[in-house]
Amino acid sequence: MNPLLEVEQLTGGYSRQKPVLHDISFTVHPGEMIGLIGLNGAGKSTTIKHILGLMKPHSGTVRLSGIQLEDNAGAYRRTYAYVPETPLLYEELTVKEHLEMAAMAYGLSPTDFEGRAPQLLEQFQMTAYANRLSAHLSKGMKQKVMIMSAFLVQPSLYIIDEPFLGLDPLGIRSLLELMASVKRSGAAILISSHILSTIERYGDRYVVLHNGRLKAYGDVDALRLQAKLPGGSLDDVFCTLVTQDGGHP
Repeated sequence: MNPLLEVEQLTGGYSRQKPVLHDISFTVHPGEMIGLIGLNGAGKSTTIKHILGLMKPHSGTVRLSGIQLEDNAGAYRRTYAYVPETPLLYEELTVKEHLEMAAMAYGLSPTDFEGRAPQLLEQFQMTAYANRLSAHLSKGMKQKVMIMSAFLVQPSLYIIDEPFLGLDPLGIRSLLELMASVKRSGAAILISSHILSTIERYGDRYVVLHNGRLKAYGDVDALRLQAKLPGGSLDDVFCTLVTQDGGHP
């Protein structure tokens, strides 16, 4: 099966004189969840920005369904939906209007919208707030709007950055159930999170970044082998990997 996302020898950052990322390579295939993990400053957000097309690589390539951004920007961007760590909403739009805007941006039919939106609102306990302006929502509610907008349009790839921050326990459960569901349907998920115990239960493979470089890549067993921690949790394995060779986190 061809990869949905290909990151190949990616070097990039804000300055060519001082790149943040150095020769990063990994793939994401349909139907799998990849955890992008690393300490603060490891390069996770910079990697995501390159995938989103917000930053141009210094060298290397990023492809979605075999397409580079410069080949067909519209087709490239329709492949994914992005849930940022900090929710970004229009204060004068209601919850439902944000969902309608996402549907229009991705060309979702009115029939599909009417079939999916009420279900998502109920799943995230947001039905009663459908007509509330986003300016009057809590941070957790705003995060739910971002998540619902992404899952409404059902892209091939979900790029999700620290989604659990601010969510209540029911919201976290709803998100995890949705991620498991879209994986079964053949969609792919790239998720960045510090809550390793949670993504260990749902992830297939992991990209471990450290100081802008690929420290480890593979499933939990492959990471355990590299860390020399047979049977270790992802949390323990990660901490060992980023402190190996006497280095500092």
